Amino acid sequence: MQEVVKLSILQFSLIYLLLIIVLIIMKKSKIDQTKLLFMASIRMTLQLILAGFVLSYIFANSLPIFTILYVLAMIIFSIWRVLSKAPTLNKQFKVAVSLSIAFSGLFVIVYFVGMVINVNLFNPQYIIPISGMIFGNAMTGVSLGLKTFSETLKSGRLKNETLLNFGVSPKDILKPYVNNALETALLPTMNSMLGMGIVSLPGMMTGQILAGTEPFTAIMYQIAIMIAICTTVCLAVFSSLHFGYKTLYNENDQVINY
Repeated sequence: MQEVVKLSILQFSLIYLLLIIVLIIMKKSKIDQTKLLFMASIRMTLQLILAGFVLSYIFANSLPIFTILYVLAMIIFSIWRVLSKAPTLNKQFKVAVSLSIAFSGLFVIVYFVGMVINVNLFNPQYIIPISGMIFGNAMTGVSLGLKTFSETLKSGRLKNETLLNFGVSPKDILKPYVNNALETALLPTMNSMLGMGIVSLPGMMTGQILAGTEPFTAIMYQIAIMIAICTTVCLAVFSSLHFGYKTLYNENDQVINY
């Protein structure tokens, strides 16, 4: 296989011309988000360039502390993004969400890198990109799960209050909302798995093939990471909602946060 083609600055800059198409469509559709598109493009570029410098330094100086700090930063940012989109959660619910994201992600990462790949857990070449995919998808999954739980709970407020008045326990009322939110959060990941290899060639696999990796090796890595992502999303969403919804009532089955 040929070596990956290294892009010059000129070649790389040509990709930004595609945004003109987006701008034309947005203008034609009367979508007033031009500023957001520019800000998103600029921010993405600056953040990834900064990440490139940081990762280059970490790879050149493979000290465990650098890898730990980078993964810790991923965890903190993931938790912050999820909680910033769910400001109405009570403090105990937020703690449940934070711990669920952190421990679900770390468990799957340690298993994936230490058992499946069987390399040093502090090897930045593996731990950092895999952690990025794991926590990125966990962040999206938990955000979707919390959004679904909150919205369906709010829309069913009158029904829930009626059931409470008839003596139905808060657990029996809230559990179906938890299950529904978990299903909703898992669907995007499972749909992505269904279309993989036919509709799309995933990013990790494409990147490895471009870097010269044998296709079947790239395929095995992609299958493994998708199963790891699905497991993380399921664990993170389930534990967030399972432990979180219990903070909405006390041991006497009295609703204290709703």
